[in-house]
Amino acid sequence: MRTKIKNAVSSKINAIGLPMLALCWVSFFWGTTWIASKEGVKHMPALQLVAIRQFLGGFLYISFFLFKKAPWPKGKQWKTIIILSILNFMLSNALSTWGVKYISSGLGAIIGAIVPLWIVIITFFRGERLSRISVVGLIVSFSGVCVIFYDHLHDFLIPNFRFGIIISIISTLTWAFGTLYTKKKAATFNPYFSLGIQMFLSSILLFAYTGATATSVSLSAIPALSWWSIGYLVIFGSVLTFIAFIYALQNLPAEISSVYAYINPIIAVILGAVIFGEVLNAAIAIGGGVTLFGLYMVNYSLRKGRKNSSEII
Repeated sequence: MRTKIKNAVSSKINAIGLPMLALCWVSFFWGTTWIASKEGVKHMPALQLVAIRQFLGGFLYISFFLFKKAPWPKGKQWKTIIILSILNFMLSNALSTWGVKYISSGLGAIIGAIVPLWIVIITFFRGERLSRISVVGLIVSFSGVCVIFYDHLHDFLIPNFRFGIIISIISTLTWAFGTLYTKKKAATFNPYFSLGIQMFLSSILLFAYTGATATSVSLSAIPALSWWSIGYLVIFGSVLTFIAFIYALQNLPAEISSVYAYINPIIAVILGAVIFGEVLNAAIAIGGGVTLFGLYMVNYSLRKGRKNSSEII
């Protein structure tokens, strides 16, 4: 009897507890990666940092699956992996990391959370109609962003700040395209192995770019703080947290697994204020809250779909 109870409890923990623990892990540690990125790019070229991070992360993934003698991608699977490596890692991850060199980590995280807005906008231009809640969510989120940027109007006179904002926004757009492409080309290939290959391929492209443009420094010139940041980003950002993320997606309902997107920016804003002394005032707090609420509405509409035709405009 005790054995049955123990097995039942263990099964329940595995079914609910571990996925929720994975979600909590993702919610916190992906928020901290903005801080690690900010610290790392203070002392070295941002794209070189990303290249090293993706190379090491990809190498660890690939080495593991080679040890496990996992099969390599075949045929059209390579096309999907290459496209996603460019959209998600060479562009999105690289640009968002580059962006925090010029803007605060908290602001970068808030901008990074607007991916669902792009998904809705892109699907609209593809001919799909928007539900009322999607439109309201877009308006609410845009209003929140305006509140945040109102506090930074004077910063837009600074070229580096403008550049950081622009590439951060572009990074969210490329991630949105990557998300939609993933849904369209749902692969049967091992997602963890695919992730490692994507990282590794993107690192090769980034190394080639930084080498060709002479925007890298010798490894010996990279200070210890940046190496610590890279190590943190590889272990907690690229490996452990991605594993937890995919596990949570596979074992939790979409409305629960998407919660991390609202918590990450909050973690980044708070830690940015505590560690770097970044501005945390009413405009950022209120604007960030309004933006995240609008994002929740958009995400809700994406999950709900178009069940009620009367809501379609």
